[in-house]
Order: sequence, then structure tokens, then C-alpha cells
Amino acid sequence: MLSNTLRPIALTLALAAVGGVQASEEAVKKGVEAFIGAQAVESVNRTPYGELYEVVLKSGELIYTDAKTSFIVDGRIIDTKTRADVTRERLNQLSAIDFGSLPLDQAIKQVHGDGKRVLVTFEDPNCGYCKRLGKELVKMDNLTVYTFLYPILSPDSTEKSRNIWCAKDRAQTWRDWIVDGKTPPAAKCDSSVIDRNVALGQQLRINGTPTMFLADGSRIGGYLPAAELEKALSAVAK
Repeated sequence: MLSNTLRPIALTLALAAVGGVQASEEAVKKGVEAFIGAQAVESVNRTPYGELYEVVLKSGELIYTDAKTSFIVDGRIIDTKTRADVTRERLNQLSAIDFGSLPLDQAIKQVHGDGKRVLVTFEDPNCGYCKRLGKELVKMDNLTVYTFLYPILSPDSTEKSRNIWCAKDRAQTWRDWIVDGKTPPAAKCDSSVIDRNVALGQQLRINGTPTMFLADGSRIGGYLPAAELEKALSAVAK
């Protein structure tokens, strides 16, 4: 699979013979699939920079190439004027979801202030960046946070998730653990929701935690400090 051959190298130049092919999105698709050896391309679009073509793979990965697929770039493109991570922004756009379809009854609900703004998170209880995120979220006001317990790091993550879900006060138990490091006590109940969360996360191609979704369905992959989250939430409100 492409991720195994290209991902270890941020920038790979790989010769792929596509002799005499005219510059077109269809030609690029054929060239990339010839290089991969499978029908793996979801879409191809010409970019406004560097005479590159953006290639979205069916796996959700994003790569770049030229009109003749004479090289492949597997890495991030940074706009030197704005310092924006063009690739990350595009991936977030491509991975947006239908926010209204999320089964919020499978998440832990926490309300800060009037709770008018909404944020969904997928978090593993043993994720270090999730703990950093938790400490940032308690600083924010007028926000409702729905946290899907998404144990993908270890069996202990699954055990902690089940104990948190089965606690009498899920929100407090989650906060005690993720912010204060107080181990959730053992608890028993129907915790099959955790399995459903894992299946949902896989369906949404969530490969790391924390992963967040805003009310417009846009995705934030990874930790952000409170100030950056405020900006993202404000952008959605506008």
C-alpha cells in the first residue's frame, strides 16, 4: 500500500513512465494508479501553485504530482507568505462530516457557561495530547463539549473508557481523570457504546486522538490550545 512505501519519506521522487500522455486530470489519475498498481485514486485536481496536481486517494491520503506523474510528493505544502499548512487545511476540508448525523447520545456531555457553541471530540483516555486538550477546554466558556471515548492505544484505554462510561457521573469522572489524573474507579454496566464508538471512529477515518469536529462538520486533527480553538469556533459562528 502507498502509505507503507511513501509515508516514511516526506518527499519521494519516483519515476513513473507515462510516455506522451497529455496533461489532464485523467492522465494524472492513470499515471498515479499505474505507479501504485491499483485503482486507488478518488479524485484529481490541478492546484494553483507549482503546476502540481492534488491527488486524493481512496484511503483518505493526499499526495501531489506533476502533469506527467514524473514524481510524487508525499508530504505537506506550506504557503511561505501566510505560513499556512495548505495540505492540512485541505485534508480537514476533505474529511468534513455531516455533524447532524453524529450519535451524540454515545458521547459524554459537558456544558461550560451557556453552552451555545458546540465541539465534538474523539479521545483516548491514555492520550497525552488529550490530557493537554482537557486542561485547555476547562479554560473555555459558553461551550458544550461532546466527548466520544475512543480507546485505540491499548487494552488499558478500553478498560478506562468502560469504567468512565459506567460511572454515576461520567462527565466528572472523565474530567477527574483527564485533567487531574484521578484514576476512574472500576464500574460495570452495558458499555457496548465503547465498541460502537470505535466502529464510528474507524468509519470516519479517525486514526489519532484527539480528533475534533466543529458544528459545521469541519475536522481538527490533533491538539490545539484554547486560543486556537476559540479562533476556529469563532470562524464557524461567522
